[in-house]
Amino acid sequence: MTTVETHDVGKSRYIMVGGFLGAGKTTSILQLAEWLTARGLRVGLITNDQGGGLVDTALAAAHRMPVEEIVGGCFCCRFTSLVEAAESLARETAPDVLIAEPVGSCTDLVATVSLPLEQIYGERFVVAPMSVVVDPLRAERVLGLAAARLSEHVAYIYRKQLEEAEIIVINKCDLVDAARRERLTAALAAVNPGATILECSAREGTGLDPWFAHLLADTSQASAISEIDYDRYALGESLLGWLNAEVKIGEADADGDADFDGNELLVAILSHIRGSLAASGHEIAHLKGTLSIEGDPYELAAANLVRTADAPVLSHRLAEPVDIGRLLVNLRAEADPADLEQALRAAVSACAAGLPHEILHLEHFRPGRPVPTHRIPSRL
Repeated sequence: MTTVETHDVGKSRYIMVGGFLGAGKTTSILQLAEWLTARGLRVGLITNDQGGGLVDTALAAAHRMPVEEIVGGCFCCRFTSLVEAAESLARETAPDVLIAEPVGSCTDLVATVSLPLEQIYGERFVVAPMSVVVDPLRAERVLGLAAARLSEHVAYIYRKQLEEAEIIVINKCDLVDAARRERLTAALAAVNPGATILECSAREGTGLDPWFAHLLADTSQASAISEIDYDRYALGESLLGWLNAEVKIGEADADGDADFDGNELLVAILSHIRGSLAASGHEIAHLKGTLSIEGDPYELAAANLVRTADAPVLSHRLAEPVDIGRLLVNLRAEADPADLEQALRAAVSACAAGLPHEILHLEHFRPGRPVPTHRIPSRL
């Protein structure tokens, strides 16, 4: 049986899976965690967001994975928190492998996260190659193979993510035919000629083994992005509106008469939000949500969409009707954050009409300028 200790005695292997909003990082990471666990390795997950109340953390918990959540900034700006999260997992479960999912609008992660971990905390971590996951439909638009939907400055972040990747993973490869995948592979190689380019479908569970084998066996050889304009990077992030919300829906009823279909309600709320933003001409970067049974985080429905033109798709289903549910919504779009709040409130009011509901948490904002704790341009 393969173990990390065979290669890195006393160290945890740190695997960072980056990529733009909606690329399928969370689905890929959950598949990776199960793949590693099946090989006898202990795994810990670290999720990250600009705000609190993360769908990704709820999904990891539902899969019974040890997870730490870092909020209030990306890994590069919360580097100390990243190390503390790793230490917390080490105390609780002593993971052989730490899988970290950075914020989908962040880049320059090799210089600000991977190399500092390697050079400052090299006695604790061995750093795996930097992966960047891409959605082929969005990648086609950013790379000029289809009509663009994201603004030029947001697309700048996307391209910089590609430039620093050691492994570029074309996820959701079933969405495009072989000829389109070939054109996309050529375009990705033109942006980053040194990257290994792989194809998979994390949702279908296909094509994952070669990627995961690289992550387990290899170590990072990456250097920082040669040129990055932090003013433009900050502008690109500032164009994205951010909303995280938690809503309590329903009430206990001894007769079960007030029970509702959580799967149906979740899809309806996300669809209503999508419709509101589409009517205003806003492009959604990622909209995802979970609806869990009150008091039971292991039972939940989950759905998401990654473009305004998409309909939400359920990835996890509740088996039974719900009396009291907890709804989490994470929304990122090129829109004023106030518009996102209005869309969320309108959706809950319309779709949960007739059910008691209460917004427990709601934050909406634009990400601030990234200010990395460390920036190391090259390995020693």
